[in-house]
Amino acid sequence: MAETEAALRTLAHNVREARTRTGLSLDELGRRAGVSKGALVALERATGNPNFATLIRLADTLGVSVSALTEARPEKRVRVVSTDAVAPLWHGQHGSEARLMLTTTGPAPTEVWRWRLEPGDEYPSHPHQAGVVETLSVTSGQMILIAAGTEYAVEAGQTATFDGDAPHTYRGTGTETCHLLMTVHLPPGPAPTT
Repeated sequence: MAETEAALRTLAHNVREARTRTGLSLDELGRRAGVSKGALVALERATGNPNFATLIRLADTLGVSVSALTEARPEKRVRVVSTDAVAPLWHGQHGSEARLMLTTTGPAPTEVWRWRLEPGDEYPSHPHQAGVVETLSVTSGQMILIAAGTEYAVEAGQTATFDGDAPHTYRGTGTETCHLLMTVHLPPGPAPTT
């Protein structure tokens, strides 16, 4: 319980700090991200518990990575992150999961994700802001990547990359678990005004 409260406090602080840095009011952030003002108020008071899709929309709108919203500031120059130390941000119906391992720092950060896709599970992602590029490297099993309405089979030993500003879906296929590493390359700066 204390870990959850600490995580919510970190999230509240980071969202408020990113919103203030970009000069957005709660109303404007809510409008751009498609999140109610009430949900944002609760989030910034550490009483809200947003879902994965909301975190992605907020991160895209604020021009930061998801982990920039969820993680405390690193204190060391080198970070080593164990999968066991990172809670999944998404669970599928058949046991799939996605874990945001870390995000690099700098003007154009990169998120590093570990995914486990079970056959039959799928995750439909909303489009990200323009300039986001995703790369998937399958280490075992196979999956289907659906990008801009076209299906691509990606198997162990293969890597795919695509622009993340169109709808895309990851689907577990075949008979065994698919393990993959995903990187999300973020453009520098906040999302453009819409």
